Amino acid sequence: MTRPVLAAVDASVRSRAAAHWAAQEAGRRGAPLRLLHAWPYLGRKANDLVKADDLESGARTMLGDVAKELEAAYPGLDVTGELVPDAAIDGLTGAAEQGELLVIGTRGLGGFRGLLVGSVSLGVAGRSASPVVLVREGRPDPVSPEPEVAVGLDALEPDGAVLEFAFEAARLRGARVRVVHGWELPPAYGYAGWIPVETEQQELGALAAGMVAEAVAPWREKYPRTLVLEDVRTGGGAAALVEASEQADLVVVGRRRRTLGLGSKLGSVAHAVIHHAHAPVAVVPHD
Repeated sequence: MTRPVLAAVDASVRSRAAAHWAAQEAGRRGAPLRLLHAWPYLGRKANDLVKADDLESGARTMLGDVAKELEAAYPGLDVTGELVPDAAIDGLTGAAEQGELLVIGTRGLGGFRGLLVGSVSLGVAGRSASPVVLVREGRPDPVSPEPEVAVGLDALEPDGAVLEFAFEAARLRGARVRVVHGWELPPAYGYAGWIPVETEQQELGALAAGMVAEAVAPWREKYPRTLVLEDVRTGGGAAALVEASEQADLVVVGRRRRTLGLGSKLGSVAHAVIHHAHAPVAVVPHD
């Protein structure tokens, strides 16, 4: 049985944008769509200030309205709604285990003008056991006329789960994959206070390109019909991915699963890309 695509919804515009993105993704995957609304007050007993029945009724009405909107826009899509009587991060993180991926809306304009992603989106992306896609409303069309999925690659520690998600997302869209690796000069150069000559920089760049090619080779073989662009740049992975996001339909980044302690486990690159990318961002957990 195909696991559902999940979408977190509320009454906001960004939530509706995420729900539509999730509906399109469910259609590509041939999967049902499950709408989630998480709010701790739904689980409380009635008192003088809060009438639990009224809260639940309003929440179910909102879910029903969103479901009707999506069913009308995407005929044949199987849409259901579910109330999650828990805090948003805990409730959505727990529910995400039941789905192929969880889509959540967030505000923001892209670029480097501010940190615009809310705490709930960051918390869920940093803790979910399933991939999380963060979608901003009002995103303009990509610069590139060709559909494209950009994926960040750590050439020193490439992870198959991240690449598989990106290549499968590209296959579903009939898109090409841009594998982005941003490299920087080794710290020793900075400590020494000088910049290597051009030939040494070229050698370092060639080394990085070779590592990327080696990491991508098995995926070229597995997806022979998918066009792959190996994009190796200087300046670091976050900046390279944010720049690539201008022409991408989706950006894919990895996040290591938590092993010890509490809290999110978003690395610096994933954190920066989530805040500043111009395209929806998929955060894929990996070991």
